[in-house]
Amino acid sequence: DPVEGLLYATTGDSYSDPAAATSDAIVAFHLANGEQAWSRQMTAGDAYNIACASPTSGSTSNCPEANGPDFDFGSSPVLVQLANGKRALIAAQKSGVVYAVDPDRQGAIIWQRRVGEGGRQGGVEWGVAVDERNVYVALSDVRVVRPASESTAGAQKSIFGPSLLLDPSAGGGMFALALDTGAVVWHTPHPGCGDAPGCSPAQSAAVTAIPGVAFSGGLDGHLRAYDAASGRIIWDVDTKGTYETVNGLTALGGSLDGPGPVVVGGMLYVNSGYAFTGGAPGNVLLAFSVDGK
Repeated sequence: DPVEGLLYATTGDSYSDPAAATSDAIVAFHLANGEQAWSRQMTAGDAYNIACASPTSGSTSNCPEANGPDFDFGSSPVLVQLANGKRALIAAQKSGVVYAVDPDRQGAIIWQRRVGEGGRQGGVEWGVAVDERNVYVALSDVRVVRPASESTAGAQKSIFGPSLLLDPSAGGGMFALALDTGAVVWHTPHPGCGDAPGCSPAQSAAVTAIPGVAFSGGLDGHLRAYDAASGRIIWDVDTKGTYETVNGLTALGGSLDGPGPVVVGGMLYVNSGYAFTGGAPGNVLLAFSVDGK
């Protein structure tokens, strides 16, 4: 923020007890010397790490006593100009709540809007996008049905050991919220997974916006383009499957998670494949032309 000479960051949960006062917070630092200018904490007492979720007997000894909800802010805040001339920082949390805070009043909350139930893989995972009117938010709210054997249809390997089966009815959807008020401009539910075993409608990947269009990728491997004005899905491509690549190797597409697509020079680029807790693995970078090919 060159106007105020500040740098803004968001934080995740603490990994050990006691939880820091700056965990799950929006924090401002002075550019001149790096000192903290202010912080606004949204969830207090959130100490948690992956050991808390380990299904292996005896491996939870490193879990903090707080065993918090793991409500990270998983992406950077966005500094915006509002229609009334004031400014706001937009930040979305794994609690399922999107916030607008005032960077000129030490992070005072302007509005907040709940879009999902939230959870340790729920809420808003990797980031929102904005234009001059709206903030575009993809909802994760992924839910694991149960650990399953590798032979179970739809089950995917996980970092915890056993394969996991995701709930095909939990999570997903895109929202457009008004920048000034947080009011829901539109909400487009996920189209659904049909009868695909282990498919999750969760939309965890970061959102990308260009004029008139917002893009959202899902754990089902689909990349969808939404009309920014109405929320109508105007393009949908399934990135799962095998590809013969330009460097002569066979690659695999899977779940879309983590970073969102990059749009530049009339092309859209997206990584497909993300195995963590029930997502489908893969290792391919795909490039699409403006007409969706």
